[in-house]
Amino acid sequence: MLSILGVLGYGVLAWLGLKLAVLLLNMRLFPVLKREEPHGPRPAVSLLVPARNEAHNLRETLPGLLRQGVQEILVLDDHSSDATAQVVEEYSRQDARVRLLVGLPKPEGWLGKTWACYQLAQAAQGEVLIFTDADVHWGQGGVQAVLARMEREGAGLVSVYPRQMTHSLAERVILPLIDDVLLCYLPYPLLRTPFPSASAANGQVMAFTRPAYRASGGHAGVRGEVLEDVRLAQKTKAAGQRLALALGGGLVAVRMYRGLGEMVEGLGKNLIEFHGRSRAVLALSYLGHLLAYTLCWPLALFNPLWLGVGVLGLLERLLLGLKTGRPAWEAVLVPLAPLLSTPIYWRSAQGKYTWKGREYSR
Repeated sequence: MLSILGVLGYGVLAWLGLKLAVLLLNMRLFPVLKREEPHGPRPAVSLLVPARNEAHNLRETLPGLLRQGVQEILVLDDHSSDATAQVVEEYSRQDARVRLLVGLPKPEGWLGKTWACYQLAQAAQGEVLIFTDADVHWGQGGVQAVLARMEREGAGLVSVYPRQMTHSLAERVILPLIDDVLLCYLPYPLLRTPFPSASAANGQVMAFTRPAYRASGGHAGVRGEVLEDVRLAQKTKAAGQRLALALGGGLVAVRMYRGLGEMVEGLGKNLIEFHGRSRAVLALSYLGHLLAYTLCWPLALFNPLWLGVGVLGLLERLLLGLKTGRPAWEAVLVPLAPLLSTPIYWRSAQGKYTWKGREYSR
């Protein structure tokens, strides 16, 4: 008769096996942006950047935006308390394509980012609207690659998952989990279907044709959504438009968070949304990850099945890194991931959260 430890082990092993199967499929099929030119005439492009207390990031990312050869770069200062506006004005004096917008007060029922993006869309003149976060780094030819993908796929929306730029140990341990969710749970062939429920997107980079943006209802239609990116993707498909996805590869990268404190606040606000807003499901997820990646090693002393669990977890992280361009040695850090993620899970289980100086209730 199987012990409880054995039953748990087979369950976790089956879960990791399914994740690995999806990952292997996505390693083959999930597109990665590459330098290429669209075949048809290049449409007028508006790069749209919502910014709240992003002075430090904009100094690093605006030069890359200017190298994209687009018609306009609009940065909306959403009531920042730092030098965001001054940084944008400096670049605006050097290049007339850069324009600073001053955000209006946020109406009731809107989240800060959706309200900022709505105002940007209202001011934009381009045929293609590319919403990009202030911390996203664009390499030479990045926008061209997005336009080429849009043309090839006949897509109304192209969303890009930038390569994660990491420096601290905590960043190297935790941030690859974002790629894990995408590549180990969401089979790319399923995401290509027209069904709105089979949608994914990343609000860090979302490129719409203007007709597709209008058809989806734009940010006004997702004004109170924490996962506004996924909802926009669903509404875009529901409107009969095609959705295309890609990894950023060497063309689009992001430095999302600087250290564990920022990750707790940033990831903590979204994590429970990915678990159906259920604290019970969130707790089960935490326990599952703890067993699969951390506790498997001491449990292997009592049941060798858990050694297989641990090896499979290491293999998963190794293959994930190969697909996303991460160093192979980082795979050995995977046992630390559930431990360092503990405060993120705890933060996500709370009823309120603070982001960019604003307090929200779930």
